[in-house]
Amino acid sequence: MTPPPAVPKAVPDPLARSAKRFAEETPIGRKRRARRMARLLADAHPDAHCELDFGTPLELAVATVLSAQSTDKKVNEITPIVFAKYRTAADYAAAERAELETILRPTGFFRAKTDALIKLGQALVDRFDSEVPGRLDDLVSLPGIGRKTANVILGNAFDVPGITVDTHFRRLVNRFGWVREDDPVKIESQVAGLIDKRDWTMLSHRVIFHGRRVCHARKPACGACTLASLCPSYGTGPTDAAGAARLLKGPRARELAQHAGVDPDLVPQVAVASPEAP
Repeated sequence: MTPPPAVPKAVPDPLARSAKRFAEETPIGRKRRARRMARLLADAHPDAHCELDFGTPLELAVATVLSAQSTDKKVNEITPIVFAKYRTAADYAAAERAELETILRPTGFFRAKTDALIKLGQALVDRFDSEVPGRLDDLVSLPGIGRKTANVILGNAFDVPGITVDTHFRRLVNRFGWVREDDPVKIESQVAGLIDKRDWTMLSHRVIFHGRRVCHARKPACGACTLASLCPSYGTGPTDAAGAARLLKGPRARELAQHAGVDPDLVPQVAVASPEAP
């Protein structure tokens, strides 16, 4: 008599496993694990930095406004033209709308961005003596500047620690099991309770770098991730070395593979040459 076929063993859903670990983990245990993961991110991404090019707080404010629904790469192609023509808040306040729209067109949503920059310039002239303020409450009161943008400006132009909750950061800290939350303000508050304040700005850069290069939205490179042993979502993407290595992106893709204990030769040249996810 032929025995019945074996029933495949159910594989736990990684997101369900992450939720279970979050529910069972003590607050102090979560904090310790988060800090260990933060140290591993620092080791894996020593090159992490703000990927928007700027020289002054005003230039960074403008670049962050332009980065909405656009890639940092595209913004960096346009901002040299913008910065050369509009050097002060007064220049933006007095900008000729049609001309600025033409310059900004490649970044997408150019009409809304033009409006935001003109209003930003006017607000800075009228309320802040033409200078970008260095306080969160003042920044979020400006046209086109939300809390995420304000934290980018504070952390990178004023050296004031801030947590930038963009789409990558939100996705990863949920996968990491640091939070179970979608609201950016709540995520910021909860992560702030896990990580020392002095590390907030660089943590944001490192998590975003990891999201663009390793922990992609649809298929993360779990099998080539230095955080694998601490991540409750391990298995969301391929766990075999060859399959995961092919998903790594960016100029340091092979270094990232080696850092995770994976043969760097498994990373194809096209991955090294490919731009990171936006």
